[in-house]
Amino acid sequence: MKRQRAQLAWWAWATLGGLLAAAAFLTAPRLVNGRTDAAPRNITPRGPLEPDERALIELFRKASPSVVHITSLGTQRDFFSMNVQRVPRGTGTGFVWDERGHIVTNFHVIQEASAARVTLADQSTHDAELVGAFPDRDLAVLRINAPKDKLPPLAIGTSRELQVGQRVLAIGNPFGLDQTLTTGIVSALNREIESFNQRTIRGVIQTDAAINPGNSGGPLLDSAGRLIGVNTQIASPSGASAGIGFSIPVDEVNRIVPRLIRDGRFVRPTLGIGAGPADLHRALKLPRGVAIVQVGSNSPAMRAGLVPFRRGAQRGEIVAGDVITQIDGENIGDLDDMFTLLERRQPGDTVTLTLWRAGQSRKQAVVLGSSD
Repeated sequence: MKRQRAQLAWWAWATLGGLLAAAAFLTAPRLVNGRTDAAPRNITPRGPLEPDERALIELFRKASPSVVHITSLGTQRDFFSMNVQRVPRGTGTGFVWDERGHIVTNFHVIQEASAARVTLADQSTHDAELVGAFPDRDLAVLRINAPKDKLPPLAIGTSRELQVGQRVLAIGNPFGLDQTLTTGIVSALNREIESFNQRTIRGVIQTDAAINPGNSGGPLLDSAGRLIGVNTQIASPSGASAGIGFSIPVDEVNRIVPRLIRDGRFVRPTLGIGAGPADLHRALKLPRGVAIVQVGSNSPAMRAGLVPFRRGAQRGEIVAGDVITQIDGENIGDLDDMFTLLERRQPGDTVTLTLWRAGQSRKQAVVLGSSD
């Protein structure tokens, strides 16, 4: 027993001695050639920034006040009090469209949210109301009540003139990190992606500028600081940026957003027809297009004399109807193509259809109706 106490006392003194020695080592001045070496090193002057660096800094300085942080909110019942309270569901990015407080973002950023908050570049936060949404193009418009001097709109460019290889910049809030700038180039044009309701979005811009979760709804800018796209999706096996990002072209955005602000939703022009399935085209060896199987009463199609495919009254045979193969000279391959072309028009516009029936083609003018 005495021997054990002696060993414990020895270990205690040894441990204490080690700690004192370590403390002395850490607090003692380091001697190098007989002097202390603790002074900071002198800073090497770097000279002026490169012109392209200055251009990027200036572009970010001008554009970043127009970029906002969006928090979508859901409801949750407190377990103890049973009170319903709002809780964050997710975050995304948006940008100022005009001085009236309209904010553009992706539809999927606010999808299924009960409310949303917008945080401006000065970190002020404002409750937002939904003005309108168009899921087919993954676009939504919110509105906040904020002073005009805090709502600088982004300059609008055009996606029609884009070229593969030109420089682009993305500003957003990836992983909740506010006001992040990434740069890259236009990697490809006229890509096709699928929206969240399985509609095809065409003419999409592909870029290698880093786009990550949280960048959704943010602006893609050209080197002049103009909006050329709205960042919407990435292709990545890991869920983070793999250098393949996609943006909705600004020409689509500039066509849809004003109609969402005006009408609260995107009112699609319509012909008033029912379209046949792909099996019908294969079975009857019809050309590519939209086979009409129904014409609505008092619809634009009925007034223009369009004829649907139907069963014969006597023998039940299929009687040939019209197949829409072109709209204003542009080929359509299926119903999705037709919707895309019609969305570029307004109700009341006149379009020229190219119709195929039993091996013969003709053209027919039709005044478009409203999907209302």
